[in-house]
Amino acid sequence: MSEIIVTKENFISEVQKSDKTVLLDFWASWCGSCRRQGAVLSEFALLHPEIKVGKVNVDEQQELAISFQVMSIPTLAVIRNGRIVSQTTGFQSLWDLETMVK
Repeated sequence: MSEIIVTKENFISEVQKSDKTVLLDFWASWCGSCRRQGAVLSEFALLHPEIKVGKVNVDEQQELAISFQVMSIPTLAVIRNGRIVSQTTGFQSLWDLETMVK
């Protein structure tokens, strides 16, 4: 499954009510670590179609970033059954992502 763009308008349907585990990436286009993380997330999404990978642009979706208390980017959050089960900040390797969603 490819990544989806998550906004405040589709957050409930795409994340909170998702029947799949969701891995959210809070990022910005000007962030070098975020661009590196994006490449790893694209690979992760291809390897794990059972996980929904969502991208939240913090510059465009400040309300969502605030609700997840994002203070630094990239920040990644795992949501299962509408609840945050894990959240981390900083670049994560493919292995780190796989460990995070277990």
